[in-house]
Amino acid sequence: MGVAEDSEPPLKRVKGPVEESKGLPEDHSTTKSVSCSLGDQMARPLTSQGDGETIGSQGVIRKAEFIKIITRALSSLGYDKSGALLEEESGIPLHSSVVNLFMGQVANGKWDDSVATLRTIGLSDEIMKSASFLILEQKFLELLKMEKVAAALDTLRNEIVPLHVNLDRVHKLASCIISPSQCIRLGISGQDTEGTKSGSKILEKLQKLLPAAIMIPEKRLEHLVERALDVQREACVFHNTSDSDLSLYSDHQCGKNQIPSQTLQIVEAHKNEVWFVQFSHNGKYLGSSSKDHSAIIWEVKEDGQVLLKHTLCGHQKPVLIVSWSPDDSQILTCGQDEVIRRWDVSSGKCLHVFEKTGVGLISCGWFPDGRGIFAGMTDKSICLWDLDGRDLECWKGQRTLRISDMAITDDGKRIISVCRESAILLLDREAKFDRLIEEVDMITSFSLSKDNKFLLVNLMNQEIHLWSIEGDPKLISEYKGHKRTRFVIRSCFGGLDQSFIASGSEDSQVYIWHRCSGELLLALPGHSGAVNCVSWNPGNLHMLASASDDGTIRIWGLDRFNLKGGEQSNGSNHQCNGRS
Repeated sequence: MGVAEDSEPPLKRVKGPVEESKGLPEDHSTTKSVSCSLGDQMARPLTSQGDGETIGSQGVIRKAEFIKIITRALSSLGYDKSGALLEEESGIPLHSSVVNLFMGQVANGKWDDSVATLRTIGLSDEIMKSASFLILEQKFLELLKMEKVAAALDTLRNEIVPLHVNLDRVHKLASCIISPSQCIRLGISGQDTEGTKSGSKILEKLQKLLPAAIMIPEKRLEHLVERALDVQREACVFHNTSDSDLSLYSDHQCGKNQIPSQTLQIVEAHKNEVWFVQFSHNGKYLGSSSKDHSAIIWEVKEDGQVLLKHTLCGHQKPVLIVSWSPDDSQILTCGQDEVIRRWDVSSGKCLHVFEKTGVGLISCGWFPDGRGIFAGMTDKSICLWDLDGRDLECWKGQRTLRISDMAITDDGKRIISVCRESAILLLDREAKFDRLIEEVDMITSFSLSKDNKFLLVNLMNQEIHLWSIEGDPKLISEYKGHKRTRFVIRSCFGGLDQSFIASGSEDSQVYIWHRCSGELLLALPGHSGAVNCVSWNPGNLHMLASASDDGTIRIWGLDRFNLKGGEQSNGSNHQCNGRS
């Protein structure tokens, strides 16, 4: 389970080397939005509205714009009287009198009047034509609905066509005269030409088209606040809370206490080194495997306590890894150069033993649909079996090493394995096409991200590399600081949106980095032996498990969740207030 030569058995404890377009689109919505800009496309506000006055400590917020946005927000929330009072008291109207006139005309379906008023607002020729098209198209459709075909044709020929806007759409509107059913194919329903409803819909489209200074965008204040929260969240190195925890009352900044850094529990049931640990997909269970030839299923209670559920015995050699089925109802255990066993999580019963005569099994995983498994063999092949052990597919040749991690993407199309000491194979089952990740040193383990877009690769040179595997593989980040000289050390993604990287280390500590920046955030002491594997609970952002050569599994949580009391009565489960 690590860095053995091809001719050697896959021992976990093998020592490595000593050195280490113009107009409107088809759906006649605008192709250009200026709702997020108050720049060159704005009509120049009246100086009498106090637009030169600024507020705020940095003097960059124009008072008139600020008040208008608040007025717009009040109106959007249904507080029209409050909005009108703000306009009156501040002397800063939300819209100019001509824009108010225009909006009223559109809302009441006075299409000719609104087009005439539109020409007086002072818009660019392009925007005026596009806005006129929206209004005149609605006029055309309403005339057709009233069976005033001659008037509709006149509008099309003498008002819409001369705009020279969206000619393809013009041709399709013309077809509506010959075949009214064409309107349905264009996505135009009868409701789209009903009085006030049609006026409101046209106003919504015009709002996206006209400059923001002419018509303040809907929900502009909400957008600004959301962007501010986004910026704060992205700048928060320790961000590991749900959006429901964000508040407008103060700037958002998580502390280190949002990262699991406190030992809350020490579980002891294995009789030897614990080599692997992994939470189930729903976070309700934890699986572990050990040099003592056993695997254990632990249950994560609602209060966060981790309790032993089943001890899985039957392997004749150390158990390298465990793998949860997609629905977490079953679990695989892989013995070192031995067999794979499939277990029922509820009962702890062994359901099937997968083996191949003359060949040892060294890694395993599940089909995304849970109807079969895949395995890496000591003869460097990869095999796929159904749940009863019947062969489905097999790839022979240099597909995997004698010591290898394996993974399969959620769509079932790509199998990932270590194919050479410093290369990872991305095998496309459908295209029958291989891609390689070429590393700079010997690969000891890897982990696939939840979205299947990234691969976390542990190297012998004490580095962890993050690769993007969408398209051609690309190295994204490197993480350093942990210790690895002889043993297989595993890392994982974790936290909110998998924003953190955690890893074991031979110096008995757990290391946590910020995924994007690569900054080392924490080194957590507590174990008394090498930390071989870590797993972040996908169902609990604040729970992390680590497995160690000291024979224990530590459950890490938040500092504020200190638990009272000392040892529990079962003798194999300890609650801790500190890190000892």
